Amino acid sequence: MTTTDRIVLDPFGSDLHAESARLRALGPIVPIELPGGIPAWAPTGYDTLRELILDPQVSKDPRKHWRLWPELGTHPTWGWILGWVGVVNMLSTYGTDHARLRRLVAPSFTARRTESLRQRVETITAELLDDLDRGGDTADLKAAFAHPLPMRIICELFGVPEDMREDHVQLVASIMDTTDPTPEHAERVQERIGSVLGGLIAYKSEHPGDDMTTELIRVRDEEGDRLSGEELLYTLLLVIGAGFETTVNLIGNAVVALLRAPEQLAAVRRGDLGWDAVVDETLRLYPSIATLPLRFAVSDLKVGDVTIPAGDAIVTTYAAAGVDPAHYGPDAEVFDAARRADDHLAFGIGVHRCIGAPLGRMEALTALPALFDRFPQLRLDTGAGELEQVPSFIASGWQTIPVRLRG
Repeated sequence: MTTTDRIVLDPFGSDLHAESARLRALGPIVPIELPGGIPAWAPTGYDTLRELILDPQVSKDPRKHWRLWPELGTHPTWGWILGWVGVVNMLSTYGTDHARLRRLVAPSFTARRTESLRQRVETITAELLDDLDRGGDTADLKAAFAHPLPMRIICELFGVPEDMREDHVQLVASIMDTTDPTPEHAERVQERIGSVLGGLIAYKSEHPGDDMTTELIRVRDEEGDRLSGEELLYTLLLVIGAGFETTVNLIGNAVVALLRAPEQLAAVRRGDLGWDAVVDETLRLYPSIATLPLRFAVSDLKVGDVTIPAGDAIVTTYAAAGVDPAHYGPDAEVFDAARRADDHLAFGIGVHRCIGAPLGRMEALTALPALFDRFPQLRLDTGAGELEQVPSFIASGWQTIPVRLRG
């Protein structure tokens, strides 16, 4: 197929597995169109995606390497992607700039720092389960459990006061929503970034504490050559947003997967399968980030019989890689924790591997067994209707998770 035959991605992410299969049938890399008409390329299999992520000729810096960057600010329907590529943080930098920003954030996510948070994760988990236990027999498990646990942890880590937390939640939701490519939506997102995160920076400047936001402000003020004001704003956007939203979906996706596969849950309860295997299989089959925009070809790239021209955009297709039958077998779309898919790419690989992966994993490995131990009769509430995906081709998770806690 030619680039004039671009496949338009579903902006709602309604059926990621079906869409992945459709693209895979067309070849190892396929020309696609993102919401608003943004042209890009989509790797359709595990090996192709892995090779491109690790290729030093694939950049994440649009200012240096995206041919269409000069048009972004004036195009009427492309502004929505500014929240992803129009920012300056670890997600949109390349080479030495990326390494510099990553080193500034790394102290918050070391193995020692993650382990030091374990007791706090356990305490919040127990509090949330107690609240559920005191409630009725039904609940929205996302709102009552999967969401508040990682949200409270990341906000405590970065010193976000309670009265500002809901604004951060709404900000991240608006960035994840890829169904509205209008200029008005893009403007609202950019305004909210400035007001919400600018407000946090102003607050922590006046009320410093033992938290990562205070430390980053200090670096900006005392070592401006290491962190500019713009980089501070957008680094907070990345680490706070990714620090809770992806873990919300990991916990929620794992719960739904197990409740829909009772034989798998029974094997976990018997001890035949471990929770580590459940988390890996969830990340493989239902990665919290399904398709991440954007990376860019620094030079012409050859993928099979296809040449990606220098300056073209590439999406990172974690969802497609996770269900690639060439890598995971003909039953790749089946949830099977016994396959032990610890080579999944859901956290990325190489220099851009998710810096918060150990924290998110620890939170899930704490929350999941505690939840299923507390509520052995937990099941999906079939009377609440079908589960609905969040409206996004980027995020992979459920809008609500209605459950029955008891028999």
